[in-house]
Amino acid sequence: MQFAEQIREIRKTHQLTQEQLASKLNVSRQTISSWENNRNLPDLEMVVFIAKTFDLSLDVLILGGSEMKDKLIQDGKETKKARFNTITTAIGGGLMALAIVLFITKEVLGDSIDDQGILHEKFYLIPIGLLLFFLGALIVGVMLTKNFRAKHQKNA
Repeated sequence: MQFAEQIREIRKTHQLTQEQLASKLNVSRQTISSWENNRNLPDLEMVVFIAKTFDLSLDVLILGGSEMKDKLIQDGKETKKARFNTITTAIGGGLMALAIVLFITKEVLGDSIDDQGILHEKFYLIPIGLLLFFLGALIVGVMLTKNFRAKHQKNA
């Protein structure tokens, strides 16, 4: 329910004319009319004054009751899910990028033989790189699959 409908409902519930409501709120009848016809809105102080005058909570007055409140809560949950999905996908991509850096580092550093003839090989970089790449690909794959399913279920 929009604010205009809320004001009209309050006025009718309390059996007031626009003139009587205007007098009670110390505004003009035209102001009440413009609120009810959704031409403009009261300032925050007036909204608080209306809520106190008619013993209403601000969320009921502004949001129009539980329907709008539930919608806002649902939208907030969707936003949190989207943020989580974005961060998780970025972490997966970062792991894959780190794995590529390890592979490049292994090639750049190469192998070396010291003065005693001992081979020094950076072999540990390959399994670590493979592990990071696999984990990153798994995370990105799961997130993409999850997003695809969610969009597909919404459209169905």
